[in-house]
Amino acid sequence: MSLALEKDHLRIASVNVNGLRAAYKKGMAEWLEPREVDILCLQEVRAPDAVVNELIGEGWYILHAEAEAKGRAGVAIASRDEPVNTRVGIGEDYFATAGRWVEADYIVRNAAGDASTLTVASAYVHSGEAGSPKQDDKFRFLDVMSTRLPELAKHSDHALVVGDLNVGHTELDNRNWKGNVKRAGFLPEERAYFDRFFGEEIGWKDVHRGLAGNVDGPYTWWSQRGQAFDNDTGWRIDYHLATPAFAAAAVSAVVDRAPSWDTRFSDHAPLVVDYRL
Repeated sequence: MSLALEKDHLRIASVNVNGLRAAYKKGMAEWLEPREVDILCLQEVRAPDAVVNELIGEGWYILHAEAEAKGRAGVAIASRDEPVNTRVGIGEDYFATAGRWVEADYIVRNAAGDASTLTVASAYVHSGEAGSPKQDDKFRFLDVMSTRLPELAKHSDHALVVGDLNVGHTELDNRNWKGNVKRAGFLPEERAYFDRFFGEEIGWKDVHRGLAGNVDGPYTWWSQRGQAFDNDTGWRIDYHLATPAFAAAAVSAVVDRAPSWDTRFSDHAPLVVDYRL
């Protein structure tokens, strides 16, 4: 069965769950059940396959890459309809067991019934730490992403990479950007990769920014410290990156920000985008 046959849009959500078991204990199911999501992409799952399948439940096709390091990373794609192909890993042996990248190919149809292929990737980029081996791994992963994005654009009619990419691209993406220019997540060298992703060289689009316009945020992550959430002192580090034609099909983007600090199921909020093909 093809996606988007029974309604006029395709709803794709992405969220770093900060541990799937913890997220479900804190109410993730109550968020997901009424949200009518067609494709759900998760990061920092931190659980084995059996737990992922049990928690997400019936009615989903689940692709999950567990990290070799227990209790770390892990990414997944859950979809209402079955993908025609799936792949685990970004294509670099160094990251083969890192649990940071999965891809699924779908057949999608527009309102006229015309079919096309859509590749969706769920990605979890390293958080990094300036001047450390963790940062070296982050730059290495972003290097591989720079190669993989053009490959995906050639592979399918449409391609979409979503997830926690752990970089705020511009000053609009970090409420306290002046205090973070030397910290991982807002280093000039990291942001330069996103200049390439969205520039002429690679040519993908930042879907959320395109819909939100020239405004602060909307942020998707807030530190657990102090009053960051209450004061909306956040970072926009969760993305939908799309090839141009698919980005042009995006009609709405919503950050499902919890009403209060104590009602959150993760330190990230889901980013939900509707695409009308």
